Amino acid sequence: MALESASLLKVGIVLLVAAQVLPSVSGCNGGFYERAIGDLCSAKFKFDMGALDRGLWCSWPDTMEIYEGLTNCTYQVALRVDCFWPNQIVDRFFMQIHRIYFHDCALTGRLLHDPPTAILAPFIGVPVLVTLLMTALVVWRSKRTEGVL
Repeated sequence: MALESASLLKVGIVLLVAAQVLPSVSGCNGGFYERAIGDLCSAKFKFDMGALDRGLWCSWPDTMEIYEGLTNCTYQVALRVDCFWPNQIVDRFFMQIHRIYFHDCALTGRLLHDPPTAILAPFIGVPVLVTLLMTALVVWRSKRTEGVL
């Protein structure tokens, strides 16, 4: 009897979770969402980028507000049509935007580079000094054998 009630409880919990999750998973109409971000978000982005001088398209300070607006728009539309965000549709959408508007932008400024020496030196020097100090301590301690079992 206890085994049956435990099984029924597990089944009930699974059904309860499924009832909460499945409507939100199946609620997203991908085609409608793709058209909506294409019509709403892309149109405003194109208008804003058209108003910006083409020579400034690769300048992050000049395009940051427009780009953030596009990102926020895709998020807001996803909320309204009950889709997860980010998703594959958004990824493809932004890849298309980058192919159209930012394909000529150089990677300078976005490439990884070493930190300044003033920051890097302590992160290298301290472990080296600790290693040397510990080595010297072990050697010194191994030469003093009195008091060691």
